[in-house]
Amino acid sequence: MCNNSYNFNKNLLIQLFLDLVKIEGLSGNEKNVASYIKDFLTKLGFEYFEEDDAHLIDGGNQGNLICPVYGGGDFVLVSHMDTARTTKGINPVIEDGKIKTDGKTILGADNRAGITAILYALQHALNEGKKIKPHTIVFTICEETSLSGSKNLKLNNQNIRKGFVFDSHLEPGYFIVASPGALFFNFIVKGKPAHSGIEPEKGINAIQAAANAISKIKQGRLDDSTTLNIGKIKGGEAVNVIPAYVEIEGEIRSFELEKIQKYFNELTSIFKDETSASGCEFIMNSSWDFKPYKISSESEVYRSIKEAIEKSNLLPKESISFGGSDANSFNARGIECVNIGIGAKNPHSNDEYILIEHLMQASIIAYHLIVEE
Repeated sequence: MCNNSYNFNKNLLIQLFLDLVKIEGLSGNEKNVASYIKDFLTKLGFEYFEEDDAHLIDGGNQGNLICPVYGGGDFVLVSHMDTARTTKGINPVIEDGKIKTDGKTILGADNRAGITAILYALQHALNEGKKIKPHTIVFTICEETSLSGSKNLKLNNQNIRKGFVFDSHLEPGYFIVASPGALFFNFIVKGKPAHSGIEPEKGINAIQAAANAISKIKQGRLDDSTTLNIGKIKGGEAVNVIPAYVEIEGEIRSFELEKIQKYFNELTSIFKDETSASGCEFIMNSSWDFKPYKISSESEVYRSIKEAIEKSNLLPKESISFGGSDANSFNARGIECVNIGIGAKNPHSNDEYILIEHLMQASIIAYHLIVEE
């Protein structure tokens, strides 16, 4: 059971969470969530905010929200403001120690639970008169769609060297020390159109060339740490026209940069050979969705989160994740960062829920990260 020796007000914690999940905030539409957070922090005495222009990349209505606390310090607490699906019309239900919905919408615990944990920890520390470490709070946008918020974050504080993202579906006590990178690829195969009934010999079939290449590529799990997936294929104009255009999109994920590059080189080599043999033109594009990271047990961020979890009367348990998060973006920019378990169960589904105990435990961990002890 959760140790509430910190005099946490469970009702206030729950109400804060319920307030947040009722705010519509899909990726690119986080403005109302940011407004609520700014009002909340302003009432606590923090009236200075930085808002960057990361939203302009995807055409959203809100940039990343950055709040330096007592100068900003050398570490950052992070949570994202967007949800993967709408919470419009949400009807939260509290039952048997958990918060869920009536099954008609998602709950949005991913990641309103992370926001709640951070905000309530700060509020409680202030109410208790605790000395608070200078630190920075960052609420990001578009985590669910592209991580573009954290990837394009304008962080003016150059002293930050470690970070703590409150976003893992694992239970409080767990923290993610390794996550793969994901390389997105977009291939275009161009052939030559012709009437498929009258003169098919004059055409060059781009679909056939792409199919030849795909048939020679292993997909799924390539090894213990690497996966490859072709997820989208589109092309052709009409059933009576030899298809002259095909577009293929997919990704390669691995915990090792070298393996991603190796398999990508093999992939492109096969496509080049097969499309060339068919007389097609091959155009290749790629970009990083996120890069891999691995945190050493000797690092400062590892020691800090382990200590905060222990002070919360929980057992620290490191884990790895096969998904990406804002932690990948921070590590990619040289800020060592872990993703922390907050206990959001069945995220993105109408069956999503969170135990009140886990919500409180996540906030207690945040409390121990920011309070001088």
